[in-house]
Amino acid sequence: MAHFIELTAPDGFKFAAYEARPAGQPKAAVVVLQEIFGVNAHIRAVTEGFAAMGYLALAPATFHRLQPGIELGYTPADITAGIALKAAAEALPEPGVQQDIQATIDYAASVGKVAVVGYCWGGLLTWRAACQLSGLSAAVPYYGGGMTAPAEIARQPKCPVLAHFAQTDQSIPLEGVAALRQAHPGVEVQMYPATHGFNCDHRGAYDAASAALARERTLEFFARHLT
Repeated sequence: MAHFIELTAPDGFKFAAYEARPAGQPKAAVVVLQEIFGVNAHIRAVTEGFAAMGYLALAPATFHRLQPGIELGYTPADITAGIALKAAAEALPEPGVQQDIQATIDYAASVGKVAVVGYCWGGLLTWRAACQLSGLSAAVPYYGGGMTAPAEIARQPKCPVLAHFAQTDQSIPLEGVAALRQAHPGVEVQMYPATHGFNCDHRGAYDAASAALARERTLEFFARHLT
């Protein structure tokens, strides 16, 4: 069963989150953080996929503070719109959308341990969540745009992190990945012969083999840290 619910952040702001529940009792919870395209069909499918594996899965609408109901595709116009929304979200006064993510983690914790996984901008938010938020047992950023910048590398994760990167990602230089690896030897870094967005089967960058391997590693990581 999957549907949108309403959650309340610590500052009282109410926002939408897509909730997918497994058939039986959840074994743990996974918070899914969107790309710059909103909680669209792809993110909803990813969320439902984690529910099918036995997790309570929730995807908070991290653009809700800017505009409710954002759902973009992957055309050039959609990408331009998504980049503008991301910039506006990043410009919100601290703690910005992090408080919405914390509220989602707190809600999810009712079933047990909680992990966070995110893609693109959501990957960056996942890294920040691992370093700044409470109540997480694991974090898995996928090609987190910006997370290899010096200011982000300077953060210290408070939970185990598995980071997926692509070898030909034009927006995340390999030297940045190397710097992250060097600064955080405890972070599990995996590289794939693919490009940015390789997990998304709704766009041309999709790489089925890399996506399947990353999912396998992610599920194994969750099994290790959420039980």
